[in-house]
Amino acid sequence: MQKVVIIGPESTGKSTLSAQLAARFQTLWVPEYARAYIEGLQRPYAEEDLYRIALGQLAEEDVMAAKAPRPLLFCDTDLQVVKVWSEHRYGHCDMRILEHIAQRRYDLYLLTYIDIPWEDDPQREHGDLQMRQYFYNVYRDIVIQSGLPWADIRGDFNQRLKTAADAVNGL
Repeated sequence: MQKVVIIGPESTGKSTLSAQLAARFQTLWVPEYARAYIEGLQRPYAEEDLYRIALGQLAEEDVMAAKAPRPLLFCDTDLQVVKVWSEHRYGHCDMRILEHIAQRRYDLYLLTYIDIPWEDDPQREHGDLQMRQYFYNVYRDIVIQSGLPWADIRGDFNQRLKTAADAVNGL
């Protein structure tokens, strides 16, 4: 099973691109589990929720991988995102999350850039350009250091899909 992770700052088209790629390659994609988890909370999320979110993301990924009609799966995030949020908000990351990151394998990162307009959403926290650029740089460092192939996804939605599909075809 080849797994492609779409990673990047908030409101950079990750979910849209994940769905488009899954349709183009006739397979499935894994939505970001944190969205559903946080929607179900009757309170703001807390540090201890991040480990539950991480486990939920991995479980959803495993379920979708088992159901995928092709040996290709698109993941609208991975645990690196949980790590980044944990470190930004709490100054550290739970070792159990880091252990899962070390064990989980992917084949390609698609890094979404901040060149599409911010869309407000109750779960989104950092819409100012400086913070969007900061998080883009953090994710860029992660994909560079991962040792995996990666593609920088920029432009309008058509260009993004073309660049991403070309990268996937390169697998």
